[in-house]
Amino acid sequence: MEERADTRRTPGNGLCPPWVLRGYAVLADGERGALVDPEGRIVWLCAPRWDSDAVFSALVGGGGYFGVEPEDPWHVWGGYYEDGTLIRVSRWLTAGSVIECRDALAMPASADRLVLLRRMRVERGEARLRLTLDPRPGFGADRLRDARLEGDVWTAKAGGLRFRLAGAHRASWDPESGLSGEVRLRKREEHDLVLELSTGADTPRLDPRRCWQATEEAWRQAVPDCSCLAAPRDARHAYAVLRGLTSSSGGMVAAATTSLPERANTGRSYDYRFAWVRDQCYAGLAVAAHGPHELLDTAVRFTAERVLADGERLHPAYTVDGGPVPNERGLALTGYPGGGDHVGNKAARQFQLDAFGEALQLFAAAAHHDRLTPDALTAVTVAIDAVQRNWARPDAGLWELDERWWTQSRLSVVCGLRRLAGALPGRTAERCAETADLVFAETRRRCLRPDGRWRRAADDDGPEAALLTPLARGCPPAGDPSNAITRRFIEERLAEDGYLYRFAHPGIPLGKAEGAFLFCGFTMALAADHLGDRVGALRWFERTRAACGPPGLFAEEYDVRQRQLRGNLPQAFVHALLLECAVRLNDASTLPV
Repeated sequence: MEERADTRRTPGNGLCPPWVLRGYAVLADGERGALVDPEGRIVWLCAPRWDSDAVFSALVGGGGYFGVEPEDPWHVWGGYYEDGTLIRVSRWLTAGSVIECRDALAMPASADRLVLLRRMRVERGEARLRLTLDPRPGFGADRLRDARLEGDVWTAKAGGLRFRLAGAHRASWDPESGLSGEVRLRKREEHDLVLELSTGADTPRLDPRRCWQATEEAWRQAVPDCSCLAAPRDARHAYAVLRGLTSSSGGMVAAATTSLPERANTGRSYDYRFAWVRDQCYAGLAVAAHGPHELLDTAVRFTAERVLADGERLHPAYTVDGGPVPNERGLALTGYPGGGDHVGNKAARQFQLDAFGEALQLFAAAAHHDRLTPDALTAVTVAIDAVQRNWARPDAGLWELDERWWTQSRLSVVCGLRRLAGALPGRTAERCAETADLVFAETRRRCLRPDGRWRRAADDDGPEAALLTPLARGCPPAGDPSNAITRRFIEERLAEDGYLYRFAHPGIPLGKAEGAFLFCGFTMALAADHLGDRVGALRWFERTRAACGPPGLFAEEYDVRQRQLRGNLPQAFVHALLLECAVRLNDASTLPV
């Protein structure tokens, strides 16, 4: 069993101790997400939407959780996702029983109402399970009011939300600790809990069996077959994660959580419950490499809407429905160990040129599949205009640092323009080609060293893994000598033990400055494959995809020495790049679209 950061919670002591990040599983329905710890406690859930205040925030010290766990303390845990879904089955083994708890956020989802399904089942022996429901809206600031049992359903209100729990009529209510009770099951017996949180009016009571059937069918329709790809099970899981993080409005959150630290006690704790344009494009490009599936269309729609709305003032990030990201502010919470709680994200105010480049690549991929809508075609023109007016401006770059003349940003734009030039007819194609030649010539003049290696920025000769992103997608073309030279330099300077780091921190060894960046490892695999090094590509792919926890989820960073995940969970663009690698590294894969 993994070590926990505190003693085991016992009823009434108010503790819900944190686990290392690789132990958590995620549930998601597109509109919000929940984290489940190995003991069956849902310790993170924002409602009604991704960026709403948390109802369960025990993960970051705010209190509130929903527990279904064995009474017998002498047990070990396990679990799995049902293939191609975010339906999670927690599994516990005691001395005399095998217990499972099947969890899901019900689908199809509604933006103003979430339904959380929990089904307990004993596979062997007999078991007692402890039930605890202690919602605390507002990151722990509020508690349930007017809790009452109506028939066999508990109802309550708090924080502008209506709560309804079916299946716990034998539980007892305490104003300080919420609902608590016990469920006893014999072999093959099942018991359902259905938790509803809504902002609207009451609706008829839900039938759990129908909810499960609808959820299973929704996942079957949402996640395509990946059996012909490299690592097909991981590819389907990655697709399910991307689908679970994508709202019906089209926006895909970067991660389900906020303030899980990238590095302990360094202030690097951020809120990723928003839709980054760049990350959305990465996901769309990964799906496009596989085929014209639904997530390609949603990515194109959301990106086009943002470009049309804001033009050259395009923000790096938005709420999933296209609204502005709130200013960053702190929360008066303990926080996950080593982190500091924040909501909002100041990076949303930056200028990031590469977001336009990735958007242009996404639109080109959509055109390849004949999925470029009229709005997206108009957005192409707006994006080209924005690039022509702003490509020479310093920007914050892929890593959202200080504004400089970052090489990767310009090469990303060139890549997008050239792909569009090959996908669209007439004057638009000519504009793309002309602008691409202009940007590339100046970038080459300022950022390519005499020895043929690309600089990190016009004023920085250091190694930079971000340069692999345009290289992997064909800019410069595969035969350009600078590709191999640059890739070799990055590998020599930023790789250790088969993992890749973003850039060098002066005077600090790679693994001590930050964790290995999993996005970069997968991008290196794509770059190696694009340059004809299939063995190297597979080696990078296999090593990087091993950096996950038991639930198969990836965070942004990986602490190689401690074999631990770092940062918010699950990180969407890492799963997107895994999916794209699985497509490209399949022996039947084609050239990038």
